[in-house]
Amino acid sequence: MCYVKAAVHELNNYAVAGQCTNQHAQPGTPTCACALLRGTENIFNMQFVKLVNVPLVDRSYVIAVGENLLREVGRTCSKLNLGPRCAVITDTKVAPRYASSLQSSLRLAGFEVSLITFPSGEKSKNLKVVQTIYDQLTKHKLDRKSLIFALGGGVVGDLAGFVAATYMRGIAYVQVVGVNLKAGKNLVGAFHQPRFVSCDLQLLRTLPLREFRSGLAEVIKYGIIADPTLFGQLERDVPKLLLQDSEATQGVVSRCCEIKAEIVTQDEMETGLRSILNFGHTIGHAIEAISGYGKYLHGEAIAIGQVAAARLSSRLTGLGLDAVHRIENLFRAAGLPTYIKLSKPQFAKLVDAMVLDKKGAGGEIKFILAEQIGKVRWGEKVPIKLVEEVMLAKPAAE
Repeated sequence: MCYVKAAVHELNNYAVAGQCTNQHAQPGTPTCACALLRGTENIFNMQFVKLVNVPLVDRSYVIAVGENLLREVGRTCSKLNLGPRCAVITDTKVAPRYASSLQSSLRLAGFEVSLITFPSGEKSKNLKVVQTIYDQLTKHKLDRKSLIFALGGGVVGDLAGFVAATYMRGIAYVQVVGVNLKAGKNLVGAFHQPRFVSCDLQLLRTLPLREFRSGLAEVIKYGIIADPTLFGQLERDVPKLLLQDSEATQGVVSRCCEIKAEIVTQDEMETGLRSILNFGHTIGHAIEAISGYGKYLHGEAIAIGQVAAARLSSRLTGLGLDAVHRIENLFRAAGLPTYIKLSKPQFAKLVDAMVLDKKGAGGEIKFILAEQIGKVRWGEKVPIKLVEEVMLAKPAAE
């Protein structure tokens, strides 16, 4: 995996004479992620940008992490050699803040832009909304050479990615986010990779604190599943992250993108290893479902789920109690919940929701469990009685 931390004049290290120098890609092909950024030293000016390349043979793409990147998305994506028509798909919450800036960037680069919005929130993640988006794409005459821009993470990214994968049997799309590190929880989905991801940290400035804290749950997850050094850094730097210190935020987000890229590269179709990205999500998704989407933010629910998974790990895979306490304390330091009070009838509903979750197979519930901070196992069967014991026991420290 290529990782570049540089002023953008170093971006040309990715390609020579129009051909990719990396072994993962097909040299000279228009879909090569590295070729996309060739010559962009003038586009990004002298901004300090971190790049993470996701090498997926002929479907590689680059994640650019930095500030004030939104205005340069148009010029960057003009290098994709697609048709002029494009659509920006976003929700009613994001659109008033950022849609105009993105549309301006795209129009200056020669794109013909249509804006498609849908009501914000989990309730919009359904096939009726998808059909409405299809209708709008058809109305604006988008074709196989057109491009979709997903402006926003979470539900926006899930919906826009699914639409891009299925409209006209699949068209290109670009993800434009503040930070989008979560694993989607849609039961109807598609493996369709973006052509480029612009992670503009400036967009985080307008997030309510609760939503920003929620995003940190996914960040902490990456330390637990793959990188004890990152976990230790988070223990030290949570106060800086909550103040949105630029250097700390950029470093942490870039490292999380690196880890995800490494995992996805090894298991693009989620046949095994990639499932570790769902650490804590089996219980977390179920909490969202039984509580009603919206009561708990996604990050809040998976924070509870990750702490529960850590406690299960201490019983089944040898995770030390000191590590469990570090995990709990880090979530608390980030201002996230670590416990949900459940009655026995509520727990029964939780079990039903876990069986329905996409990580269930043949009615069995599989968990990702930790052996130590930075190392996990996937596909672990856990007795429901033990899950009940962990979920119904109120922690002494709470």
